[in-house]
Amino acid sequence: MKLSLKIAFSLSAAAFVPQAIAQVTFYEQEGFGGRSFTANRPYDTFQGTGFNNRAMSVVVTEGRWEACEYPRFGGRCIVLRPGRYPTLEGTGLAGQLSSVRDISRDARIEESRYLPMPGGIAPQLTLYELEGFRGQFFSTDRAVGNMRRSGFNDSASSAVVTGGDWQVCDDAGFAGRCVVLRPGRYPSLADVGLNNRISSARDMGAQTGGAPRYVTPPPVAERFYDAPVTSVRAVVGPPEQRCWVERAEVERSRGSVPGAVVGALVGGILGHQIGRGTGQDLATAGGAIAGGVVGSNVGRNVGGPAPQDVQRCENVSRDLQPSFWDVTYSFRGVEHRVQMATPPGPTISVNERGEPRA
Repeated sequence: MKLSLKIAFSLSAAAFVPQAIAQVTFYEQEGFGGRSFTANRPYDTFQGTGFNNRAMSVVVTEGRWEACEYPRFGGRCIVLRPGRYPTLEGTGLAGQLSSVRDISRDARIEESRYLPMPGGIAPQLTLYELEGFRGQFFSTDRAVGNMRRSGFNDSASSAVVTGGDWQVCDDAGFAGRCVVLRPGRYPSLADVGLNNRISSARDMGAQTGGAPRYVTPPPVAERFYDAPVTSVRAVVGPPEQRCWVERAEVERSRGSVPGAVVGALVGGILGHQIGRGTGQDLATAGGAIAGGVVGSNVGRNVGGPAPQDVQRCENVSRDLQPSFWDVTYSFRGVEHRVQMATPPGPTISVNERGEPRA
């Protein structure tokens, strides 16, 4: 009786052992920066998550995940093991993922489908079937004497070397025409004469035999992105002021009270001097009246129109042509603003840092 109870208890306890949950987290910037999106179940489309065509780095905490460029797991796909992938550059899928799903523990996956784990300076060669790191790819960190066994014989058109110096040859067994690719990105193997011709590859390591031809990768061209424009505002400058000087008749002041007062005073003085003796007051009054009339006439003669130089100004419109366009655009969830000399289209071209490029 005690034994049966112990067995029942053991079975019951085992039933509650937690199982690890498959989980993957995508980041919108390389090096796990920016916003993130975590999935613990399949997503046949990233539409509605705000992360469609945004992932630039990945962390897989549990399980194996297939990430694809199109919804419903279509287009090019990569398989991710648990680990940290600080960049998706070199896969042809950076900023291009649209769906993801976890893979059954029992599923068998070809080694070539796995995205290689970042290994610092560990030797690693990745070959792509199309130029510009597109299409199916094959990665290896060890010598491959015959690409036919991997299904990638005479199929590579571009390559990425992330560690070591790799000798690639157009015949199996590292024979025929060979070159050595130093670490870097080779967007077209036609530049080294091996487009769709590689049949074997190996890391040179400490090998010193012969005098192999080393090839240096071409300069990396700056990559551009289309950022959607969210608003545009045309800015019109202030009107210009135009001034000039012209000759004009200016009306001066007419006869005034001060002129009449001065005339009356002068006339009064003269009348007083003329009318000494009898009738002095009458002469003084008459002189004052006469002087007032004279003063008024003098004041009237001082007034009237006279030609003068006059400055005049007016505002002149610039026919409403915008001085510049104030443009707002969004790139990887961050709002940017720029002033442009011409109106933009629905998108503007920016670099990896979101800076506008002509």
